[in-house]
Amino acid sequence: MSFLVPELAEPVQAFGTALGIGLLVGMERERRPDSAAGLRTFALVAMLGCLFALLGEKTGGPWALVTGLLVISLAMVASNFSSRQEEQYRGFTSEAAIIVTYGLGAAVWFGYATLAVMLAITTTVLLYFKAELRNISDRMTPRDINSTLQFAVLSLVILPILPSQDFGPFNAINPRQIWWMVVLISGLALAGYMALRIIGARHGAAVLGIFGGLASSTATTMMFSRHASDHPDLVRMAGIVILIANVMVMIRLGLVAGVVAPTLVAPIATVFACGIVPGVAMALYGWKILSAAGELPMPEVKNPTELRIAVSFGLLYAIVLLASAWLQDIAGNKGLYIVALASGLTDADASVLSTLRLYNLETVPRGEAVIAVTLALMSNLMFKIGLVVSIGGGRLARHTLPGLLAIGGGMALGLLLV
Repeated sequence: MSFLVPELAEPVQAFGTALGIGLLVGMERERRPDSAAGLRTFALVAMLGCLFALLGEKTGGPWALVTGLLVISLAMVASNFSSRQEEQYRGFTSEAAIIVTYGLGAAVWFGYATLAVMLAITTTVLLYFKAELRNISDRMTPRDINSTLQFAVLSLVILPILPSQDFGPFNAINPRQIWWMVVLISGLALAGYMALRIIGARHGAAVLGIFGGLASSTATTMMFSRHASDHPDLVRMAGIVILIANVMVMIRLGLVAGVVAPTLVAPIATVFACGIVPGVAMALYGWKILSAAGELPMPEVKNPTELRIAVSFGLLYAIVLLASAWLQDIAGNKGLYIVALASGLTDADASVLSTLRLYNLETVPRGEAVIAVTLALMSNLMFKIGLVVSIGGGRLARHTLPGLLAIGGGMALGLLLV
């Protein structure tokens, strides 16, 4: 902008950004034959928003910006009336996009250019993927909608009102941090649950293993162990689904560790990688069989964001925190390891998160925290091996145990390397 008069450089840049936003949104609308506006209209509206924001700033009041919005609204009403399309309702999408574009143009002038561009891209994506979003909405059941709304309550209603202070013995209980862990785990489980519902089982065992592991690896292991027992011809398929689901547990908890305790990610990632590599190798070994798989059943995963389940996990997490702090106080690190082994049998998430929490409080050293996390995963893995043997039977065990034991052996080796 050095070729411009200095006082014009910033305004020209702002109007150029607004013009680009309008052209981006308008390009998508132009290809829609039923759209009320196209490329030129959206470009003009974005610059109009920037212009009225400039005028409002100079006059020292919001009236110019409000006047511009009223002018655009009246113009849209007049356009719809004159086109005589009242008999055939075509929706309000383009009109809403025009108003959003006007607001984005104003935001650019007020110094939020980067945010405005991000929102413009988001708006364009929402407009472009109309059919895909409608298909997702059509496939959602009342249970899916309830899950989404309940997660919104967990994260946007309950979490903000909880106090962020340490309470209880050893100052181990922080209500907001405990509930933040509930939100984190519920969000990952909801993502896996919704992916299973949207994608379905038709894409094969790999998808079921990946998203089943995100939603609940224990439920996936139990479901396909039972399925292998009822349908011997799909034993190998069930084994691969179980193996992939248990690999995803380490990936999921590795991501959680990166959010909760970033300074502990490197050693935990080393341990998990040593378990993931042989697990993926065993899954790839059976990849050819996946292509011949028929329609597989959906894992019977409960609503992961149900308030009762969330509260139960929060209470379990708090109990594990207190038990870990108490046993560590009287028995040192051996007490922490005992809790990790015991709680990991039923829920590795609570044990791992409690260990990360104690590490953040500097009550657990780095090395001992990594050992406790690994023991929780190993304990949970042994529990799932028990499910495979007791429910799936000998045939499933022969196809599944080598991979699960390879994962456990890899984690043990990784623990020696850190």
